[in-house]
Amino acid sequence: MEIEVELSKIIINEASDQQIIVLKERYGERSFPIVIGIVEIFAIDRRLKGIQPPRPMTHDLLDTVITSLGARVERIIINDLSNHTFYARIIMSLEGKVVEVDSRPSDAIALGAASGAPIFVDEQVFDKISG
Repeated sequence: MEIEVELSKIIINEASDQQIIVLKERYGERSFPIVIGIVEIFAIDRRLKGIQPPRPMTHDLLDTVITSLGARVERIIINDLSNHTFYARIIMSLEGKVVEVDSRPSDAIALGAASGAPIFVDEQVFDKISG
């Protein structure tokens, strides 16, 4: 089962390469942090603030390529946690077919922010975090 989440908090520390985003259940109380890189956190933060860079950034470019090819990012899923590493899938639709692509969560979330796609977390990830 997949649970819809939202970005609850973004913690930017420019003195470190490790930044933190907190994902929280949209209709619940559970939440958890994910450590991501500085490039991805700025891409997410910029998009959420509505700041348009003068030229497309990587995640904006990827979103443009996907839509130019006739596909659409439907949703992002944080689908696993193994050895303290989160895994994600980008779910797209293309000509009536579902296309799934493996991704780092940070890239998937940044693409989701660029495309407006919702983010989901597999229930078993919440189980692993709390267990």
